[in-house]
Amino acid sequence: MNNLQSIQYFLPELLIVQLALSIIILDLLSLKRWVNICVYIGLGCSALLLCQLSSPIDGFHIFNGMLINDSFSYYFKWIILISTASIIVISNYSKELDREYSVEFNAMILFVLLGMFLMTNSIDLLMIYLSIELVSIPSYVLAGILKNDKKSNEASLKYVIFGSFASGLMLFGLSWLYGISGSTNIYDIYNSLALVESPYMIYISLMLILVGFGYKISMAPLHYWTPDVYEGSPTVVTAFFSVAPKAAGFAILIRTFSILFTDANSLSVNTFPIHNVNWSLVVAVLSAITMSIGNLLALKQDNVKRMLAYSTISHVGFMLMAFSTTSVEGNIGIMFYLAMYMFMNLSAFFMVIHVENNFNVKNIEDWSGIGYKSPVLSIFMVLSLVSLAGLPPTSGFVGKVYLFRTLFATEQFYWLGIVAILNSVISLYYYFKIVKSMYFSEKVIEEKENIQAPVYTLIVLFSAQNILFYMYWSDLYNYIKGLF
Repeated sequence: MNNLQSIQYFLPELLIVQLALSIIILDLLSLKRWVNICVYIGLGCSALLLCQLSSPIDGFHIFNGMLINDSFSYYFKWIILISTASIIVISNYSKELDREYSVEFNAMILFVLLGMFLMTNSIDLLMIYLSIELVSIPSYVLAGILKNDKKSNEASLKYVIFGSFASGLMLFGLSWLYGISGSTNIYDIYNSLALVESPYMIYISLMLILVGFGYKISMAPLHYWTPDVYEGSPTVVTAFFSVAPKAAGFAILIRTFSILFTDANSLSVNTFPIHNVNWSLVVAVLSAITMSIGNLLALKQDNVKRMLAYSTISHVGFMLMAFSTTSVEGNIGIMFYLAMYMFMNLSAFFMVIHVENNFNVKNIEDWSGIGYKSPVLSIFMVLSLVSLAGLPPTSGFVGKVYLFRTLFATEQFYWLGIVAILNSVISLYYYFKIVKSMYFSEKVIEEKENIQAPVYTLIVLFSAQNILFYMYWSDLYNYIKGLF
């Protein structure tokens, strides 16, 4: 499909570009008071355009084969859009952010949103690299948006250094594929890889590309940036990093590896690694390392944001467990879990923002007595933590059941299932450290709580999904299953 014909299927992305440029112009014209209204209306219109898009299961190529419009990308775009919209709403009530830079913050978020949309449906090496960079570069700015905060500056600098290194390695891996095939389209590259006799050539490109993708999703041993960046960034930015880029990262990881490095060249059938290049075993080992590092290091953390950063790493490990099976059921399990994870993780971070706004505390021990000072929201925080731990009756339990089910149904890597079960038990300790501090500490907080309706509503609404999807999860799972 040529460029002109493709525009009708690219309207949500075009609107995001126009929206980002519009709020910058409004700021230049000293009309900053209209920025929030413009952003809310623009995101609402993007959601409407996304609803009206036709997204067939097999999909069709747009912009001369640079992108693909299919149901797989459609699902991920909704997760990314919902999480981004909620972050923009919450950002208006965060005391950390300087109102002077609110326009720049919103513009950067929108550019990242555009990059994440492109990550979900890129099928060309150039678009894969450009979309990842479009997410990464504004993210470096967001991490250091607190200009007078040394930790924020440190977070931004570390993010840039690690990101540049991972990006360079990934670009070398992509260029290796181009050298083998002479094409940048991943479907054409697959046809060339099928003719390659030496598996080591495929291993080299695969491992280098995995470095770039693994960095985006905080996979060990590429996770080192995550705790420092999460702790130093504003909490609202940390909440954003913990969900939306992770979803986009898994979207591009699943599509690229399922098409390039499997024997079926497809997302919709069970596959095996190409040419006996057993990368699924590599992913399984990395999954075990990722979840173990995330959980074990979280045990020693006193800072809430740093603890949740390691928690994010451990959840990535659980999702990689399903990805290592190279099966359709594994992809469905990851997509299902990401929806659950979005609600339970964002609700926890929104509660952290509420506590920081009202009580100015950052460490777990400083949460003492919050369960009595903010009784309603604390109950929902406990619900989110229980869901993150994967205990019933919450959606986190259902999501993990499907991740484990994928592993045992495909009869692969039973040892990884044992590692995952042990890690689930370990995670109970550090999640309930917060609960213990909230309800079983003698310290009494004297500050008065100031309830902000949007923050309160989003905490309750997102936390309630942990119960809702525990009781009515089958419709969502069947919908995702229908996408394949």
